[in-house]
Amino acid sequence: RRGGPTRGRDLEFEIAILFEDAAFGIKKTINVPRDETCPVCKGEGAKPGTKKTNCSSCGGRGQVLQQAGPFSIRQTCPSCRGEGKIIKDLCTRCHGRGSVRITKKIEVDIPNGVDTGSRLRVQGEGEAGKKGGPRGDLYLYINVKEHSIFQMHGYDIICDVPINFPLAALGGEVDVPTLKGAVSMKIPEGTQSGKVFRLQGKGIKRLRGYGN
Repeated sequence: RRGGPTRGRDLEFEIAILFEDAAFGIKKTINVPRDETCPVCKGEGAKPGTKKTNCSSCGGRGQVLQQAGPFSIRQTCPSCRGEGKIIKDLCTRCHGRGSVRITKKIEVDIPNGVDTGSRLRVQGEGEAGKKGGPRGDLYLYINVKEHSIFQMHGYDIICDVPINFPLAALGGEVDVPTLKGAVSMKIPEGTQSGKVFRLQGKGIKRLRGYGN
């Protein structure tokens, strides 16, 4: 079969973001190297004003017959690689490839709640297709930098707060850090080490509300 329109290659890109960016979401501009359709030859690979000619090896069929004993095997033509056409005058910009390497600036929306290992798909921002084929997609792999005091567990934020023995024994109040500043929290008397307290609405915002 002769080569028809083919979809462009998908691209993978790793992006590092701050803990706060993962919690609140952020718009980021990234530079992605990728192949684009050659602007000079429009992807044809031939010098503008010239035409491709039929391959002399296959006669323009894109396939050749190979004799294997009593059998004839039809194979892709090695001269034209199944195209059936040969470029004699190569495009001076892409040298016959039909594409050129560029670096594209792409603005992407990083949603809140992503964590290290999250994968985001940006449709249609991969490499250009060949012969009018659709573009591939861009996949972003997220790497969230560690925070000095916070840890992310889904939409919840975990934070260790040290308190002294009198406060734990007798109770009182302590300032607790959150992503939006410190808040005062009551410590009941007799609090044991490792006790988990919940501050509702101080985690990562969901689409409909907050993490618990």
